[in-house]
Amino acid sequence: MRRYLAHGLAIASLIVGLGAAQGPNISEAKAAPVSSLQSNAQLGKQLHRTKPYQVGTASWYGQIFDGKPTASGEPYDMYGMTAAHLKLPMGSYVKVTNLRNGRSVVVRVNDRGPIVPGRIIDLSYGAAQALQFKQKGLQRVRLDLVNPRDLQPDYQTVAYNHPPLARLP
Repeated sequence: MRRYLAHGLAIASLIVGLGAAQGPNISEAKAAPVSSLQSNAQLGKQLHRTKPYQVGTASWYGQIFDGKPTASGEPYDMYGMTAAHLKLPMGSYVKVTNLRNGRSVVVRVNDRGPIVPGRIIDLSYGAAQALQFKQKGLQRVRLDLVNPRDLQPDYQTVAYNHPPLARLP
């Protein structure tokens, strides 16, 4: 149990680090060299140069499966940042981007599915909340493979708790 909690905290801190990096403090602040500055347009072009692994429909699964074993053998945690994918190896990391609102999250593949034809990934309830699926159970998403070595650790403190089960806002 302690191992799963530590693993969950590590994943949560990685996700928080991807979306909310802290700026330098006063002693670390330095002006960037002019040659290294890029416009937002240049950054946007770089982000969309890479070919996505998949684009398609995502769904999510929740309370009915909470605590039951996944295909990897670990218990499903509906609040974790995990996903089910038919072909990706267990333990793979995938950046999932909601194409409706641009929000993205990195999830770890720990299950197989989805079993419904036409869907490319089944996300945990927690990942669907982070992507703001709202009341829609399905969302068009982009999947990009993430190399775990490219994930930078973040040393922020993360509160790991399970909110009461509620409908997606």
